[in-house]
Amino acid sequence: MNKSKSKVIQIATLLLLSALYWYFNQAPVNYSNSIETNTVEAKNQVQILEQYYKNKTSKTMIQITGTVIKLLSDDLIEPRHQKFIIKTSNKMSLLVTHNIDLAPRINSLNEGDEVLIYGQYEWNDKGGLLHWTHHDPKKRRAGGWIIHNGKKYE
Repeated sequence: MNKSKSKVIQIATLLLLSALYWYFNQAPVNYSNSIETNTVEAKNQVQILEQYYKNKTSKTMIQITGTVIKLLSDDLIEPRHQKFIIKTSNKMSLLVTHNIDLAPRINSLNEGDEVLIYGQYEWNDKGGLLHWTHHDPKKRRAGGWIIHNGKKYE
């Protein structure tokens, strides 16, 4: 084996080992208390969402709690998205499109589950859409996330 091939294999091995070390040393973070946000804050978020809908606001980040009412098929055209619909405490429905090329898919998600989401709201006449529920790979802006069953997906 020539010297350059050997060097490439060494670098690839180091990168793989580093990624494995990082993956297996991720401490689980307990986010379960985040879903139980205090009532005032939750009401404020719902009021903000109502204003966004009323004013046809888009491209604005929001944090909202909702119950999954419908799981939809994943969009498998790149960028791939996991899709589901949530209903908020004020009975508004939101389509969530969670980019699974940039964030882990939420495999344990079921209808009836409660989720806390921080993402970008986009107005539509059906209630709206939430996306940007993931980190920004270019680090130009704050990333979004979804918390489900005490685990954060970003």
